[in-house]
Amino acid sequence: MQAYCVKCRDKRDMNGPRDETTKNGKPIIKGTCPTCGTGLNIIGKTMAEMS
Repeated sequence: MQAYCVKCRDKRDMNGPRDETTKNGKPIIKGTCPTCGTGLNIIGKTMAEMS
């Protein structure tokens, strides 16, 4: 699963992606960048929708 890393300025594969929900109830996938460790997010999707 890939997301854009703002620190690396490139698309990276997420480490440890997991489904979560924002305060207003929207689905979000959270993970970390394998290169720099920055948090990566994909808003509006779940892991089931991405596979």
